[in-house]
Amino acid sequence: MNVNSVVEEYDVVVVGAGHAGCEAALASARMGMNTILFTISMDSVAMMPCNPNIGGSSKGHLVRELDALGGEMGKNIDKTYIQSKMLNVSKGPAVHSLRAQADKVEYTKQMRLTLQNQENLTLRQAEVSELLYEVDINEEDDFKKVISGVRTFSGAVYYAKAVILCTGTYLKARCIYGDVVNYTGPNGLMAANHLSDSMKEAGIFIRRFKTGTPARLDKKTIDFSKMVEQKGDEHIVPFSFTNKEEDIKREQISCWLTYTNEETHEIIKENIDRSPLFSGFIEGTGPRYCPSIEDKVMKFPDKNKHQLFIEPEGEFTNEMYMGGMSSSLPEDVQYAMIRTVAGLENVKIIRNAYAIEYDCINAVNLKANLEFKELDGLFAAGQINGSSGYEEAAAQGIMAGINAARKLQGKDPVILDRSQGYIGVLIDDLVTKETQEPYRMMTSRAEYRLLLRQDNADLRLTDIGHEIGLIDDERYAAFCDKRDKINNEIKRLNEIMVGGNKKVQTFLEKYESTPLKTAVSLAELIRRPELDYEKIAEIDEGRADVGELTPEIIEQINIDIKYEGYIIRQKQQVEQFKKMEKKLIPEDINYDDVSNLRKEARQKLAAIRPASIGQASRISGVSPADISVLLIYITAKG
Repeated sequence: MNVNSVVEEYDVVVVGAGHAGCEAALASARMGMNTILFTISMDSVAMMPCNPNIGGSSKGHLVRELDALGGEMGKNIDKTYIQSKMLNVSKGPAVHSLRAQADKVEYTKQMRLTLQNQENLTLRQAEVSELLYEVDINEEDDFKKVISGVRTFSGAVYYAKAVILCTGTYLKARCIYGDVVNYTGPNGLMAANHLSDSMKEAGIFIRRFKTGTPARLDKKTIDFSKMVEQKGDEHIVPFSFTNKEEDIKREQISCWLTYTNEETHEIIKENIDRSPLFSGFIEGTGPRYCPSIEDKVMKFPDKNKHQLFIEPEGEFTNEMYMGGMSSSLPEDVQYAMIRTVAGLENVKIIRNAYAIEYDCINAVNLKANLEFKELDGLFAAGQINGSSGYEEAAAQGIMAGINAARKLQGKDPVILDRSQGYIGVLIDDLVTKETQEPYRMMTSRAEYRLLLRQDNADLRLTDIGHEIGLIDDERYAAFCDKRDKINNEIKRLNEIMVGGNKKVQTFLEKYESTPLKTAVSLAELIRRPELDYEKIAEIDEGRADVGELTPEIIEQINIDIKYEGYIIRQKQQVEQFKKMEKKLIPEDINYDDVSNLRKEARQKLAAIRPASIGQASRISGVSPADISVLLIYITAKG
């Protein structure tokens, strides 16, 4: 090491200041760890290189869970949104998902300000190029690698007890459209070209993934009269449980809906040989659930149109995002196909669409606390783990930050299981199921989604946030008051009985509800599809003594009462699930000693080394019969 190099010491180093890195660094610092956060460019802090929104189907659940634990994403989008919309409102509450359009520049600016003002946190622009670690050997001559810090490209050394890799799509990144290749990260920012080699030298397996982004269009050249306006909701639901509607309500900006057509598709088909995605020039595996327009056209030849959403990138810019038309086709083809779309006949492109390839890891090499199995003190979160999306990254980031801090505090890790949150589902899928393409969260991935609703994220996770020190006492007291009011009111509604008197029968007739023959509880009436908590106020003589309840509390009362039978059934399923999760597998188990295990199961179990029988049962290639054999072996040894 150069004697003139800068040398500093921290508790935690976070590499990369995207959505994962911001949450990881904030969690670590707020838990008392002296933390440094490295970014390759200050312009990349919490940057949105693709879609200009936070939340959406299932992703909104992640953001609200993040907020319930004490994270920042929900608060930041509440400060910087330009449109808010609740999705799937025609369906049940389990799949309701909040989404907000963001002012991209303002979102980055506000998050950067939060980081710079955070106690115990240093934000530093530099490229981390090398991992530093030591090798410890015990009395049995077993050795393990232990992280000791990082070195930057300039030669500066930053020693630390824990390092969190949140490198996003920057590792050896290259952006591609047609035969044009730019060796940069997203939005033309510098790639990180050195850290991958250091990771390989440390024994970390590296693979290539790909994602992409659509063109950005000049608002002045769009004819919105040919499109369908998409307005925000009149009633605004904040992402953060700390905010009320009146605190964040503002004038909203519209999005617009249009469609591709057969002419668009014909241009794509005629030029498909010029797509690097189909020519084989792109090596990385792309996301199945966010395909490029050329993918959609070639894989779904029966569809004669695809939806396109034209979304503003901010309040003070003319750049419009073209959701649904991600592409890596050449520049001339992009112009030709886009100009076939209604309203875009004379459009000008501000930024070309492109695909981006980058290095990432296989997350099965991580423990459930997001720490590498073979490198003690090194954690990873976000797209480096093979996921896609801002929300998935942020959710992993906060858990990596929490667990790095807990490790240094000598405390047990915080691991959310699949019955506790979408965050638990996300991380369990990544570290257990060996995903072969960028992982995207979806409501269908959550087995217990009726319990894991976005509206009750605080009721599920705020206790944990408070216990680990990310939720302060004032916020926790307000939460406890809310929870008590919900429980007390549900109890009262189950106890108050009403009979078939004239007032009640008239009320039921008014709402075309079946008349009463015997006395029932107010809760029983709320369970009727045509009635709810607010409607039955007409016959609820004790309502005046309850006091005013917030819309959030009323929502919980309605859902808990109306879906009580389903919720009870799902809680019973969770109890069975937890029994399997509690059956731990010894860390030093030798799967070669487990007779009657199939060869594939033995190989998968040895590679992933699940912590419990429950986790083992979710590994692809491990059958129920294998689980039975494993259970018998563990019981006999136990």
